[in-house]
Amino acid sequence: MDDDLVIHSKGLSKSYGPHVALDDLNLSVPRGATALLGPNGAGKSTFLKTILGLIQATSGEATVLGLDIKTQGEAIRARIGYMPEYDALNPEMDAIHQVRYSGELLGMNPVVALNRAHEALQFVGMGEQRYREIKSFSTGMKQATKLACAIIHDPELIIADEPSNGLDAKTREFMISTLNTMVNEGQRSVLMASHLMEDVERVCENIVLLHKGKLAAQGRIEDLKAIDREVEIHVWGGATRLEELLRDRGFKVRREGRVMRVANTQERTTTHILQAASEVGAQIRRMHEYEASLEDLFLAIMENMGYDVKSSDDLLSSPIEARRVDAPESLGGGAS
Repeated sequence: MDDDLVIHSKGLSKSYGPHVALDDLNLSVPRGATALLGPNGAGKSTFLKTILGLIQATSGEATVLGLDIKTQGEAIRARIGYMPEYDALNPEMDAIHQVRYSGELLGMNPVVALNRAHEALQFVGMGEQRYREIKSFSTGMKQATKLACAIIHDPELIIADEPSNGLDAKTREFMISTLNTMVNEGQRSVLMASHLMEDVERVCENIVLLHKGKLAAQGRIEDLKAIDREVEIHVWGGATRLEELLRDRGFKVRREGRVMRVANTQERTTTHILQAASEVGAQIRRMHEYEASLEDLFLAIMENMGYDVKSSDDLLSSPIEARRVDAPESLGGGAS
């Protein structure tokens, strides 16, 4: 096991009868912050349950923090903090005792758990609200309390499922800042599942993209974004003729009105663009290398896999049928 990896799998698969939820995953998740991405039905929930030792893999092997998922699930869970997307808090409890209780469930001494609960709530900005009942909390306050529950035992790896979902701008900013602090100053690792690409880019250096149980991509975001280099041009007059000529000459073109992005896959791409513009009488007012966003990368990967997707929101907001991926209903499944 490489000391720089927090999760490592080889041939990891999980099936429920004929349904394959995870298909031969070979993953290497480094220390630091990594995004776990994929549409509903991609296998993210099954993957998390499998690496936590909550369900048994059908085949393959994996380690988390150097521990075997098949035989050391309890030890893995003791070193991981989990912040779920769903509401997992008791509305009748106040925050301090909810977080303390989370610590006791992990085996902490009650006195130690209470002291750590105070520290954790202070860290997530909930120090002044710690004695309020959770049922009076806003969405942002509940998210912060869930994060405090996840970090009370000072875990090496925090799994945060949609941590900034549903938050207003101010609270969302605080959540992102807190996660960054844990990674950069606390030297902790974060596995973050989110559909908010902007937040993912601000927190994570690496991504793992799953689709239909298969590994679609993994690696550093910056390295993966370099795969899809483009030149952006702003065209006045003859834009349609220019687009058609570039396509005829083998260039991949994306266009929104007068703005075109041309795949920079050939030598002297800018020269070819200028020559084509001259031939059709188009005016190029601006030209520069386009820096792809994570959204662009996401769409490019999915297009390369043969899926026609308009945006990441379209892909991540799959029909309800696609959410039933953990197990067939006959086996009690149906969750995403």
